[in-house]
Amino acid sequence: MIRRLFSATLAAFLTVNVQAAFTFTPKENNKVGLYLGGEIWQSEASGVFGEKNTLIDFNLKKEQQINYFIAVVHPFPLLPNVRISSSILETTGKTNLTQEFSFSGETFSIDDDINANFNVNYIDYTFYYELFDNGLFLFDLGLTARDFNGAVTVKGPAVIDYGDGNCNDPDPPPEITCPSPSSSTTPTGKIKTDDIEPMLYVATSVNLPLKRLSVFAQGDFSLINNHSLYDYKVGLSYGLINSRMLNFNMTLGYRVVKIQFEDLNNLYTNLEFKGVFVGVITHF
Repeated sequence: MIRRLFSATLAAFLTVNVQAAFTFTPKENNKVGLYLGGEIWQSEASGVFGEKNTLIDFNLKKEQQINYFIAVVHPFPLLPNVRISSSILETTGKTNLTQEFSFSGETFSIDDDINANFNVNYIDYTFYYELFDNGLFLFDLGLTARDFNGAVTVKGPAVIDYGDGNCNDPDPPPEITCPSPSSSTTPTGKIKTDDIEPMLYVATSVNLPLKRLSVFAQGDFSLINNHSLYDYKVGLSYGLINSRMLNFNMTLGYRVVKIQFEDLNNLYTNLEFKGVFVGVITHF
């Protein structure tokens, strides 16, 4: 069913744009435009992750993330525009276990203090068409290949080996004199998040009556597989510089990223990152 939906979406997408190629006017001055942009995003993480039978809330911290993109827009209607963006989702957390927890072959015991490092980055390769642009309202539609990279790591308390069986006991007999530790290991479980996810890309903006001010929205939404993903933002853009050679805009908005992996290398997540961002966009 999901694959049929993806095929139907792709067919409709291509059909609409082939028809649009013969009706839309070329972009202003028939020039190729280059867009460069970046954002600082104050993301607050919430949710759980782990393996199939046990998902844990690690109390993930609020972190500043950095995102940036490059896009090429051209006047050739049959060819899609191209946008490449990079996003970082990196945070840490800690919890005290109230149940036994296994992660990537490591087992952690009840009452262990365990630390998590969630470091999942992705690059979006987006091919889209500008379906409508009358100078006041803009609407884009396309397809994104989201290339995930990174890993999720869980570490438990250090295990100290004294080289003496009695001393390795958590509560050794009082008559035993324990030597200095001979070694120490930290139980660690790590799952890589390498994956490519096809997503639907939509974007729109509306110029407001106030000069140089516009409101915009942009999002990517998963189409197939068992994973449930979405990534959208809404905000305001203000043009600080507007000339024939260069446009420079400041942006302010709110972004939400949902990552719900179902058995990605035995990783299960139900996490949401959300918060305010500020950014800049330059158009040559």
